[in-house]
Amino acid sequence: MTASPDLNATPESAEQTLGKLVADATESISTLVRGELELAKLELRSSVKNVGVGVVFFAAAAVLLVFSLTFGFIALAEGLIALGLSRWLGYLVVFGAMLLLIAVLVLFGIRKVKRVKAPQRTIATTKDTVAYLKANVHP
Repeated sequence: MTASPDLNATPESAEQTLGKLVADATESISTLVRGELELAKLELRSSVKNVGVGVVFFAAAAVLLVFSLTFGFIALAEGLIALGLSRWLGYLVVFGAMLLLIAVLVLFGIRKVKRVKAPQRTIATTKDTVAYLKANVHP
């Protein structure tokens, strides 16, 4: 036996059913979106924690490197002294080499900073958006 449509159904009951379906769909989508957002929060929280710990390790390595450089420069100066330079001249040569390296790094830094430009496309699109809103939005 096949099911036949309810001929006694009123348009009001059909609208109520359709309304209930739309409400259920909206609620389901809302629940799904909230679940996805919660999952994203959990994943990001874990990623941010890992990044934070990684940054701490890199910072510790950088601090140790900076302190180790002092010993390296002293060893270099002592090596120059062992080659026959007087003590003051060995340390002065290392100091001069450090100043030269600093100057080169500063020059490279200045070149890179001079290449920085304003985000022209973003500025242009923002100006276009503001102009459009001024022309088309009337209070």
